[in-house]
Amino acid sequence: MDYSFDTICATATPLSLGSIGVIRISGEYAFRIVEKIFSKKITPKMINHGWIVDEGKKIDEVIVLPFVAPHSYTGENVAEIQTHGSPVVMNEILNLVLKNGARLAQRGEFTKRAFLNHKIDLSQAEAVLDLINAKTSKSAHGAANNLSGSLREKITKIKDDISEILGKIIASLDFPDDVKEVEYSEIKDKTSDIIQEIENILKNAKGHNILRQGIKIAVIGKPNAGKSSLFNALLSYNRAIVTEIEGTTRDTISETLEIEGICATLIDTAGIRDKGCDKVEDIGIEQSKLAINDADMVLCLYDGKAGITDEDKEIFKLAKDKKHLIIKTKEDICEDKVQKEGEISISSKTLFGIEELKKRIYEEIISINPCDGEFLTNQRHQECLNKALLALKRANKAAREEELQDLISIDLKDALLSLGEISGEVITDDILTNIFENFCIGK
Repeated sequence: MDYSFDTICATATPLSLGSIGVIRISGEYAFRIVEKIFSKKITPKMINHGWIVDEGKKIDEVIVLPFVAPHSYTGENVAEIQTHGSPVVMNEILNLVLKNGARLAQRGEFTKRAFLNHKIDLSQAEAVLDLINAKTSKSAHGAANNLSGSLREKITKIKDDISEILGKIIASLDFPDDVKEVEYSEIKDKTSDIIQEIENILKNAKGHNILRQGIKIAVIGKPNAGKSSLFNALLSYNRAIVTEIEGTTRDTISETLEIEGICATLIDTAGIRDKGCDKVEDIGIEQSKLAINDADMVLCLYDGKAGITDEDKEIFKLAKDKKHLIIKTKEDICEDKVQKEGEISISSKTLFGIEELKKRIYEEIISINPCDGEFLTNQRHQECLNKALLALKRANKAAREEELQDLISIDLKDALLSLGEISGEVITDDILTNIFENFCIGK
């Protein structure tokens, strides 16, 4: 792959009012370009204070931070101009930088250059985006661990183990008179251990995806079952309209909240019944059914004052293939205070049972797939790991059946190539484009 490394620039902070705005320039001529618009010569490894000027006119008093290659984020000469956080001022300075020889950076181009210049591997580059997009402290910590190299270190160790046994096989094939053929039992035992390591990573895949992407929770029930009241209680503010009139909620409403470090999208649905009062309610009911199909988990509500009915049970059957909880509402005005086994009694008005409900939701989320370990994997990592796993299982089977070792070596090489895609040692333009087009400009 051939990449040009001209000098690029972009705002590294949002173009909105703030105390400080940052403009980042990276490339061979970064310092030279900044000096054309700075009131003094830049001193490397120092904080430089002065003015941005345009043909003698002062634009803003700034600080310029120069990072000399290769000791910078991108591995190139990097200059960061810290301005006052005015969008007008930042745009004016950015235009001056562009006019003096830089070009506007593409999405994620600074991080892409950091990868291409071997400052970080591809899993760490992806961790930058995960850290920026983290919705909870747990997902942020997982992304930070990836950025620090936890996933890279694990994959490197697995690759080293594969390379060790592969090296022995290749040596015995290339120098049969000098190197004894590797025992098949050694190949079998070694590949079995590596298979176990990869399976241990993949068993947490769904939990990793939940931490990174969050989980969708649909709240369902008959009209006036207390869905919108629970929705507001879980959010701790009045988001949905609540009245005693049946069918108040005509459309699905969604909001996000954090439950024990996991991001959850809570979906309040229209009350479900055989026939709505009008066409609008009928559409809302259909959307409710779609929300159930799309959800990872469903909260099934029934009016505790009225008691559970056959109609409630029919509605709950819509969620039978999903993780779900049966919830008895309006506990504060129920005559029957008995809580049936497996059910949760709540009052959205007094908040009785709300904390217990959050705890049960978290337990159900974790039971979908526990999330252990020091790092997170994304879908791309998981696909690479699965490809490596299949290749290793083929090698393991061949070793048990004592097939030719040169055939076994082919499978071991395939496993190494698949793992190399995680770190970026094996990479294509399409993969790079798919990863970095999701970044913002300036990172």
